[in-house]
Amino acid sequence: MADSAGRQNGRARLARDNQQWVLDYLIKETGKTFHFEGDARGNLPRSVKSHAMISKHLGLAARKLEALAKVEAEAGHRETAVDLYYKAAMDYSRAQHVVFQLNDEKRYLHAGALRCYGQVRALAPYKIEHVDIPWNGTLVSGYLHLCPDKDQAPLIFHIPGCDNTKENWPHPLFNFAHQRGMHLFCFDGPGQGESNMRGIKLTSNNYEQAASAALDYLLQRPEVEDGQVALYGLSFGSFWGLRFASYDHRLKAVVTPAASYVDKHFLMNVETPRWKQLFAFLTQAQSEAELDAVTSEMTMDGYMGKISCPTLLMAGEYDPRSPLEEIYRMFDQLTAPAELWVFADQFHGPQIGGGEAATAWSAPLHAVVMDWLRDRLQRKPVAWPGQVVYVEPGSSGPNNPKAALKRRWYEDVKREV
Repeated sequence: MADSAGRQNGRARLARDNQQWVLDYLIKETGKTFHFEGDARGNLPRSVKSHAMISKHLGLAARKLEALAKVEAEAGHRETAVDLYYKAAMDYSRAQHVVFQLNDEKRYLHAGALRCYGQVRALAPYKIEHVDIPWNGTLVSGYLHLCPDKDQAPLIFHIPGCDNTKENWPHPLFNFAHQRGMHLFCFDGPGQGESNMRGIKLTSNNYEQAASAALDYLLQRPEVEDGQVALYGLSFGSFWGLRFASYDHRLKAVVTPAASYVDKHFLMNVETPRWKQLFAFLTQAQSEAELDAVTSEMTMDGYMGKISCPTLLMAGEYDPRSPLEEIYRMFDQLTAPAELWVFADQFHGPQIGGGEAATAWSAPLHAVVMDWLRDRLQRKPVAWPGQVVYVEPGSSGPNNPKAALKRRWYEDVKREV
């Protein structure tokens, strides 16, 4: 409901709110709030008929999962319980995310996410530490997933997307970093999870500052091997991650799949209106003009050349938030050893062997990211520095030594797959 100050549901009114009826229809028909390109239905409950219903109906689903998890834990079924508590935390987190104000409902749902993830930590097969880090007169938080049976190991610093929190990844029974002998740190920077609940205002440049403070802390941990920290920035975390890498040169390597580092015009004004509504809340902008001013400063122009570590960019060929020509413009500004993988006919969630946005965060994506980062931490050279690897549907993937090197579908390949 709007108020006399020109705000709606705790955030600034936006011109894109006029498209809410279209978004509500798409939510009802597809079970998704974004990434509508794939054919598969999204994972919202079918009882959800509009955006306003998501928080309640996902919250109810989360409560059911939490009750199931409690029963299984009391029955001594540890693995089943940890899986159910993790899924409940995911649903609570997704439910609170769509509430664009700090009200009782958001606090209730976020508390559910933390409560269930607390049970995940208690039942997980390895140690997960909740870490609070002093920054700028407040705290930023993360989870440190310590690799079992490793006194010291390299660490992957994970930045989730703007619609995720540190609870969302990894599944505690399938940790891709641990499989490769590395610790993992998952961060709630400005704009995410606990930072939102603390009222931390997202600005155009404070994410990299908060992440650098977190890195200060991590590098002091005795478990982290000799400054060996690499970055995995997913979705909007790709923008925050690249800004972080341009700001703090202690990172040893960076991977950013699901591109969000181009001009924010496309995310705010071309993609679903939900993104601009979200950022009105995250930035605490008092008007649309103020929001536009902040997001216009969320740029990588002038920053790509400041990155000094090996970098892998990934992009779907038809990602509506990141047009391919904009991706190439950003890539060409890099001076560090870097390669770009373009996934033909894919969208925002690139996937080895194809796939849709609804399944974009499954095993193959995380696996190849961790492999690439481990290779860089082991000082293996970038395979295709300065090159674009064009990954055709059904091909044997970007790591094939005969991968196609080209930028556009109609160009002659330099190497046959």
